[in-house]
Amino acid sequence: MRARGAPAAALAAVLLLAGCAQSVDPIERLGKRAAQGARPPSPAAGQAHRRWGLAAPLAVPPSRPARPPAARRADAPPPVVDHVDTTDRVVFLTYDDGAGRDPRFADMVRELRLPVSLFLADGVTDPGHGRFARLRAAGAAIENRAPGHPALPGLPYAEQRAEICGRRDRIGSRFGVRPRLLRPPRGAYDATTLRAAAACGVSAVVLWRAALGPDGVVHRRGAGRLTPGDIVLVGPGEDGGPTLTERTARLLRHAQRQGLTVARLEDYLA
Repeated sequence: MRARGAPAAALAAVLLLAGCAQSVDPIERLGKRAAQGARPPSPAAGQAHRRWGLAAPLAVPPSRPARPPAARRADAPPPVVDHVDTTDRVVFLTYDDGAGRDPRFADMVRELRLPVSLFLADGVTDPGHGRFARLRAAGAAIENRAPGHPALPGLPYAEQRAEICGRRDRIGSRFGVRPRLLRPPRGAYDATTLRAAAACGVSAVVLWRAALGPDGVVHRRGAGRLTPGDIVLVGPGEDGGPTLTERTARLLRHAQRQGLTVARLEDYLA
């Protein structure tokens, strides 16, 4: 019995060792990639950019180290930014509620691994608006665009605080995130807005240096062209015009021609 069992035991040992080697190798490879800072390939790596009308893949933005929030007094007003002071050749794409109207946009964000920020206001708690949850699952960041009013300036402090904090809480309840950035409607704010934003935990009030209009990129101020650190607003577009994905692809081609890529705004703002 021992003579017949010995070869079987040896074979089992060889198979066990082979199985262990096969199970360890992928983990070791992933560990090496992580140590080298490499990102795992996307499902459509090498092909996604062609599908979305780009001549070349988007350059990977520089890695940003995790940073603690900038130290400031709890009652200090948050900074108002339309541009990030950086030498990295990156711009930041921001969208409002209209980003959910184009059903293909979530696919674009996922396949291109496009770092975008959505500033949401109307209807985010409506169960029928799962399009925003789909965009978040694709990698989009969710931020706050209060309020239901057309503008904040001139409203009393208590009302502005209720609008900003209330929208923050509804977004948190719906998506499980706590927005730290605020975009006031139409970019309009006053000193009371900043005081209320500070009370609601806002770390920055985000405007935009450039916007994608029907005739291309419109610059509010600055060099008159996209420059590193610009925050760009991409609106939903006009009915019957190019879709949001088509307009975004046009903007991405424009940025690539200037040697720029897209980075996540939240990585650069505390």
